[in-house]
This record gives sequence, C-alpha cells and structure tokens, in this order.
Amino acid sequence: MRDATLWAALATGVLSMLLLGDGLALNLLLVAIPAALGAYYAAQAAGRRPHRWTLVWGVGGLALLSVPALRDADWPSFLAVLAAVAAGSLALHGGRTWTGVLFGPIGLYTSLVTGPLWGWSGLRERSGGARGNVGPVVRAIAVAAVLLVVFGALFAGADAAFADLLGGLVPDASVSGGPWHAVLFVIGVVGALVVAHTAAAPVQWDRVEVPAGRPRGRVEWALPLIVLAALFAVFNAVQLAVLFGGYDAVLEKTGQTYAEYARQGFWQLLLVTLLTLLVIVFALRWAPRDSSGDWTLVRAVLGTLCVLALVVVASAVRRMDMYVEAYGLTRLRISVVTVELWLGLVIVLIMAAGAWGARWLPRAVLASAAAGVLAFGLVSPDALIAERNVQRYEAKGSFDLDYARGLSADAAPALDKLDEPLRSCALRSIAQDLAGADKSWYATSLGEARARDVLDGRPLSPDADWNVCNRLGTELAYR
Repeated sequence: MRDATLWAALATGVLSMLLLGDGLALNLLLVAIPAALGAYYAAQAAGRRPHRWTLVWGVGGLALLSVPALRDADWPSFLAVLAAVAAGSLALHGGRTWTGVLFGPIGLYTSLVTGPLWGWSGLRERSGGARGNVGPVVRAIAVAAVLLVVFGALFAGADAAFADLLGGLVPDASVSGGPWHAVLFVIGVVGALVVAHTAAAPVQWDRVEVPAGRPRGRVEWALPLIVLAALFAVFNAVQLAVLFGGYDAVLEKTGQTYAEYARQGFWQLLLVTLLTLLVIVFALRWAPRDSSGDWTLVRAVLGTLCVLALVVVASAVRRMDMYVEAYGLTRLRISVVTVELWLGLVIVLIMAAGAWGARWLPRAVLASAAAGVLAFGLVSPDALIAERNVQRYEAKGSFDLDYARGLSADAAPALDKLDEPLRSCALRSIAQDLAGADKSWYATSLGEARARDVLDGRPLSPDADWNVCNRLGTELAYR
C-alpha cells in the first residue's frame, strides 16, 4: 500500500464529515475525487494500468455524480448515483463478457470487509515499522488544527466581515452534530478503502465460464421464431394503417376513447419489447452454429425479428405521445418512454453485433444504460414536465395544479411563465421548501439556485391563498 492511498482515504473521510451532512449536490462529486485518486494509486502499486474502458467507466461515473449538483429532483439524482456506483465498480474490475459487466457493478461488496482490514494493516505497518512513523505527522496536523480554530475564532470575533467570510467557507462542524460527523467520517474512510482495495485486487468475473446452450436443429429453432415474426408483421401492418389516419375507425370499432386506446396499448407494447429481448437472448443460446449456413439463418431470422420489434417500439412511443397530448406529461410517463427508447437502442445494438461481431456488445449495452441515465438527469425531467404542461395549458386551458405542486425546484423557471394567480399557486410549495432549507453552497444544486432567482425576481402574489388556489385547481382540472 502506498502512502498516497492512505492519505486519499483520510481526505475522503474528512470531506465526507464536513460536506455530506447538509444533503447531496456538488459535495458528492468533491468527496468522490480523492476516493478515485486513492483507487488509482492502489491500482498503480498493484501493477495495474488503466485501459480505455477503465477511463470510460471512471469518467462516466464522475459525470453521473454531477447530476445531483445540477438537479434538485431526487429521483433522477438517485438513478444517477446508482449508475455512478455501477460505472465506478466496472472501472475498478474491468469486464468484457456478460458475466463481467453484470457482476462487476456488485463487486464492491466483496471488499467491504477486506478493504478496511487492508487499510488497517497498512496503517500499522507505518506506525511502527521500518517505513516510518505517522505519529509526528498526526501530531503536526492536530497542532495546526488547534491553531486554526483558536486564531480563526479570535479573528472572527474581531471583524464581522471576516466572520461572514469564514462562516460561508467553513462547513458547520458543531458539537451537536458530532456523532453524525463521526459516522460520515467513518463511512468516507471505509468507502475509500473499499474502492482502493477493489482497484488493487479485483474479482476476475470474466474468468467465470458460462456453459453454452446445446444447439438445436434448424427447423426446431427457426419455426417458432418465423411464426412470431409473422405475428409481428401483421400487428405492425395494422399499426401503420392506424398511423396513417385510421384512428377514428379503430376507436369507433373498439368503443374506446382516444386516451384509453393510447394508454392500454403502451403497456402491452412495452412488455412485448421486453419479452422480445428475452426471446432473442434464449434464441442465441440455442441457435444452430455448425456451419456458415446456420449463421446466415440466425442472422436473417433474428434480424427480421429485431426490425419488426423496432416498429413496435415506435408504436409504443407514439401511443404514449397520444396519451400525453390528452392528459399531460408526468414523471411515470416520461420514465417509461425513456425505458422504451433505451430498449429500442439495445435492439439496434444487437442488430449491429449480428453484423460486426458481439465482443463489444456487453460493454456497449451497459454504457448506453449509463449514458441514458446521465442524459435523463441532464435534461431535467421535472423542468421538461412543467414546460410541456405549461404549453398544454396555453393551448387547451387545462392544467393539473395539484401535480405541479409536487414538482421539484427544477420546474420553477417553466412554472414562472404562468399567469397570476396560477403562477403563485404552482410555485408556493417550491417557495416553502426553499425557505426551510438554508444550505451551504456545496449542498445547493443549480436547480435550487435558479428557483431562488425566480422567486427573488418576482415574489409570489399575496392574493393566491389556499382558497383561491384550491378553487383554481378544480376549475382547470375539469376543462
């Protein structure tokens, strides 16, 4: 273990203790940087060198941690943090096969015990061995901290401007929050040691061999898939007929409303897309592969099924767009459409693998998922929902005020475009949340800062009380 790895773990613990107590924003990225440096030093000491995909996963993980710094909404930030952990684990483990990329994201848990023990052995070696003694360094740090606290407090008491500057720059480390700060320090140190030990001695998931499935005969394998492809073709033909102006006839024949037709169809088509991917996976496992003719048959049948599945994806997205036109955009609707689009991208990647080889496919699928989560957070879904619903209100006069009140501060710039008193009614809950949250700069997201600017530039109307907002919400909901 190099000294730099221990110092990086200590820095991670200190930053966790000082920055993570007020919430997650830019502070999460600041804490991750020394942990990443510790992993780099540990891997270097173990003789490991970063490869191209190591850099891709590492940079991607840090980019995903920027989402909490930009967006106030919890749900895209939560997805981004999970994806960042998965990408970071892949950067530490590597992984080329499906086994490697699927088990790599959970590989960090194998170092939860070995990592801290490894760090403790390295610390003991330095405290009494031939490599030196950390006692003088620890004492020097303690003396420096005491001097900073004593003289900093005296200077703060002597000058109010310096006290304000010091209060804005130095995180709150009050005695009342001491136990919680200690817990955050331990979490930071242990987390950094887990990451560093994984980088130095990763589990080689790629060495786990999965036995290939027994190949089937051409007729036994191809006949069910050809029948399924024919069913897809018939369904897609009906969809194309409906797409080109046949909605009225279909609705008249089925007795459904416009919204019912769109809503019911989307969920079935989403399930069809998922099942199609499973069919392709099992079909590849049992595909005939004795000759070049077998591979030609596999490419032809599965390629046709993939093309027809893409039409199903397009139909599902179109149905959800119809439903959004009728009832507005929500978090659930934008989430499932995003998932459907990603499944369509996976189908395209499978088609490309059939043409140019599949060695890159596992990493490409995981990279597309991480990129999708990053893009989902960067576009600010709450802001997009508010923008779309405001446009729908301007066009049709209908607005779901109760739902708008539940959006995060990211939606404030879009809701600010509404007329009074609807604007104040929609922004009141955001204003109340911001008023009760006095966060430091490192725990404040860009979405929160923009919402504060909106509210400071144009205060809420005092006429928009609870009775006015309740009556207005009821009126707009039934338009």
